[in-house]
Parts: sequence; C-alpha cells; structure tokens
Amino acid sequence: MKHCTIILIVLSVSLATAGPSRAQNGKVTGKIIETGLNDNRVMEHLDVLSNTIGGRPVGSHALEDAEMWAADLMRSWGLEVTVEEVGELKTGFNRGPWFGRMLDDSDGMSLHFTTPSYTAGTKGPQTGRVYMEPRSRKDLDRMKGVLPGAWVLVGGRSTGWPVDQTRDTDTTFYKTMAEMGVLGFIQSARTPITTLYDRKHLEELSFTNLPKVPDIKLDEHQYETIKEKVLEKRIFFLEFDIRNHFSPKPVKYHNIIGALKGTKHPDEYVIISGHLDAFDVATGSVDDGNGSSVTLEAARLLTSCGARPERTILFCLWTGEEFGLWGSKYYVEHHMEQMSKISNLFNRDGGPLAATSVTVPEAMYDDFVQVCKPLTSEPDLFFPFTVNKRTDPPSPRPKNGGHSDYAYFAEQGVPTISFRETDPAGRYFDYREIWHTERDLFYQCPAEYLRQSALVTAVTAFGIANLPHLLSREGAYAD
Repeated sequence: MKHCTIILIVLSVSLATAGPSRAQNGKVTGKIIETGLNDNRVMEHLDVLSNTIGGRPVGSHALEDAEMWAADLMRSWGLEVTVEEVGELKTGFNRGPWFGRMLDDSDGMSLHFTTPSYTAGTKGPQTGRVYMEPRSRKDLDRMKGVLPGAWVLVGGRSTGWPVDQTRDTDTTFYKTMAEMGVLGFIQSARTPITTLYDRKHLEELSFTNLPKVPDIKLDEHQYETIKEKVLEKRIFFLEFDIRNHFSPKPVKYHNIIGALKGTKHPDEYVIISGHLDAFDVATGSVDDGNGSSVTLEAARLLTSCGARPERTILFCLWTGEEFGLWGSKYYVEHHMEQMSKISNLFNRDGGPLAATSVTVPEAMYDDFVQVCKPLTSEPDLFFPFTVNKRTDPPSPRPKNGGHSDYAYFAEQGVPTISFRETDPAGRYFDYREIWHTERDLFYQCPAEYLRQSALVTAVTAFGIANLPHLLSREGAYAD
C-alpha cells in the first residue's frame, strides 16, 4: 500500500511539472476565442494610439508617449517587458497645427496642404506674394529683388519627400533662394497628399543647423489655380501658419518587447509584431496602429485567458520602420542566437483587413491544420478561416532589407508566414489611398476586421508555441 502511494505521488508531481496538457491548452484556446468574440479590445488600443497620442515619427514626443504607454500596458498584463534602446536622433521633431489661405478679391480660399516631417515651420502667420521658380541663372538675377519675402511655386509633382534646400543645380536654385529669404517653397501634390520626412538630412540634423524655409505640398487643384494667377501676373497673396517644432535634446527611440515565457522551451520563440512609429500628418491608424493594436490585443487575450505556452511568445512593437526598418534590423543583429529557434514571425503591417486564411509550405501544412482547427471549425468566427497548402515555388530570402520588419528575419531563414488579409464585408478599402497620406485615420479601420485578426493571431501563435517541435523550414524559402 505504501508502495502504491509513492507511485501516485511521483505520478502527480510529474504531471504537475510537465507543463499544460493538451486538454488544458484546448480550454485556454476556447476561452481565447470566446473572449476574442465577446470582449475584444483591439479598437480601444487603436483609439489610444490614433486619437489620444496621434502620429508618431521617430524623435517625437508622441512616439515616446506611445512607447511608455505600450510598455506599461504589457506590464499590467503580467508580461516581462524589455524597452530596448535602438538609437537616438540629435534633435527631435513635433508637429503642431497648420493653416493656409489665399488672400485676393474673394473671401480667402482655405488651402489644403501638408509639410514633410523634419522640415521648417513658419514664424507665425506669414504673408507674401507668389512667383514661379527661376529656371536659369539669368532668371534668378532678374528676380532677386522680388524673391525675398515671397512664396515660390516649384516644378514637378511631389512624391512626399522635401526638396533639397542644401544645393543648387543648373536649373534649380533652392539653396540660393533660401539664403535670399524666400518665405517657402510650394510644390504640387496629388490628393490625398502623401507626406514623408527629410530622409537625406535626418541623422545629421542638429539644433544648430535646422531647416529655415518651409516645404509645402499643396493640393494639385489649388496649385494649378494659383499657378494660373501667377502666370497672369495678378496681384494676390498667400498666408501660411505652420507650427513645426524641433527639440534641442537628443531623442532616443526603442523597441518595446513583451515576453510570455515558455514553460518547457523558454529559449524557443513565436513572435507577433507590428511597428509603433508612424507618419504624423494623419494619426498612423492603419500604418501601423492597426498592426500594433492587433499585437497588443493578442497579448491581452493570451494573458487574460491564462495561456501558459511551452515556447516563449514575444510581442514586439518595432521602432523606426518608416525610417528604414531600424528597430527590427537592430533586434536581428543583436539577437542572432535566437534566429534558429524562432518557429515563426507573424508581422502585421498592411491594410486593416481581416485575417481570413493562411497559406503555408507542404512541410508546415499538417501543423497549421492542427493549430488552426479551433478557428476553421468555429461557426461564430467573425469571418470563416481556412488553411491552404502553397502550390507555387517559394521565393528567395530577401537581401539588404525589404518592405517591412519581417525582412531582416527572413534574411536569416526565419519563417515569416503571414495571414492572408481580405475585405470580406466589402468595405471598398484602398490601401494606396491611405499609405503614407493624410487619410491614415482611425475611421479607415473596420472594427470586426481587427477583432478577427487579433483573435486569429492569438490562437495560431499559441498553437504553434505548443507544438512538439519547431515548425519545419523546408520550403520556406527558395535558398
């Protein structure tokens, strides 16, 4: 009898230390789905990022606020949080409001325009006449008496980048005109207006060599109206008030990483990620508030439902994606020991659509079918979900970065399977309309699409973390 008691005690101890059972995992997965359907808070996270904090370029107070908020939120859910310093800029940038109008014999047309990040504002409301830019040294000399204190219409159509005010060419004289004291440069821009940042000079910018002359990207229709008036030599004025502000102190930027530690294989990983930085003429809701919010809600669903994965799940909010994948590149370079132990990276950085399927190589197919069975068999999911086997040849690994934060991981052979995101409810979404434009706003993100995506991401990542092995890398890449 004593011998049997000892056996029972040993058995109970071994079960208690073996990690969560398949039945326990099934209960947790069921709870994740129930919570994701009935108490999904992804839009609350997006509301804070978009409408409370706003656009978040590297070097801004808004990005610093977003980093602190996201880190505190993850800690409140019980995650181990790392605030990983990636770098610093010599000076910061913060955008205030901007206004413009045309002053003529009408009531004053309100102007529709933007300015790239890290370009100059005005010195309060500034009013001046308007001239076409000189296209030769002879023209420049003829206009030297009228250009100081004037707005200058420049040629070409804006792609979002500022004109280079540090140099002249044979036909463009931005440097000379800036030194002469023009009020600003105005360039035609297709609507919705795409607005980026001063990429060429960003990292060398300091508080002692700030840009002096505003760079205005004006609605192409208004530009043509103004150009016509200029060519007809009508007398009228433009007034702009642009509150672009710079910070005299260096500004650090960080990756925010939350870890749900694995119970059995803590040094093997599944990663869920999005990027926290965003351009700031809008609110960065789609690119990439939507990916950051889905990442955060997946973390909340897992922690609130008692998930104890066998592998560590990392929830990564990258920094500096828009400025060159700075955060994810830094992470890969400084965590090379992890690269062979990452089962998959799920990076969300596209339209705010619904995750409705996943297509995987043959070597992964059976594992994904097993992992996603709770989703494919769930009748009350927001939208049906399927698992498909890839039939086309795999692509080669990217080299020297790529279009989003998956790229440097993929270079190291890490699987970066992503969900197929669709528009099943027919919301007539056009990513090109909002990508890096003034329309990257909260209303562009359908709630049921983000809720589905957070739920699907949480369930799939949890299932992969509990597989008896890492996902096979066979067929993930062509090389």
